[in-house]
Amino acid sequence: MKFAVLASGNGSNFEVLARSVRSGSIPAELALLLSDKKNAYVRQRARNLQIPEQWLNPQDFPDRRAYDQALKEILTREGIDFVALAGYMRILSAEFVRSYPNKIMNIHPALLPSFPGTDSLYRAYRHGCKVTGVTVHFVDEQVDHGPIILQQPLLITPGMTYEELETRVHEIEHQLYPHAVRLYAAGKLLVKKNHVEIAE
Repeated sequence: MKFAVLASGNGSNFEVLARSVRSGSIPAELALLLSDKKNAYVRQRARNLQIPEQWLNPQDFPDRRAYDQALKEILTREGIDFVALAGYMRILSAEFVRSYPNKIMNIHPALLPSFPGTDSLYRAYRHGCKVTGVTVHFVDEQVDHGPIILQQPLLITPGMTYEELETRVHEIEHQLYPHAVRLYAAGKLLVKKNHVEIAE
């Protein structure tokens, strides 16, 4: 299985996936990083790991649909079977999502369906939630929606700072995301009526 990562920012989840592939923990080839941000640090991470990377400038396209069509053309040319989103801050068009049914995975720093969208962890913290967590899910045509693959809760303890919470959430992400991609690459994720079953 060849997969690509779409990312917009720092790229710590990208690097964890890349290192999991390199160690043999994920039985797949991470063939490409695509970013919509010229100066995103994730691009440097890809170069450091000698993984092909490309910046696709949104300003070169008239709309989201045209941008996503260009993405699709690149992925098709590279023979990509599966896409992992890692802090990718653009909403994918419906046409793009339909081209990869249950083949686009996302990680979200909340227990979906609670707190979809941006700044979800900060909103949960400010709201006074006692529990938050991380969700890995397949992407559908709605934002932060789609069949849930894995979730892991995290208690927000009294006196915990937002920075401490963010660190703990990243630690969970770095364990949960490679595990989910590993299950997918091994053919162990079965989607039935928007419900994901994990085969033994």
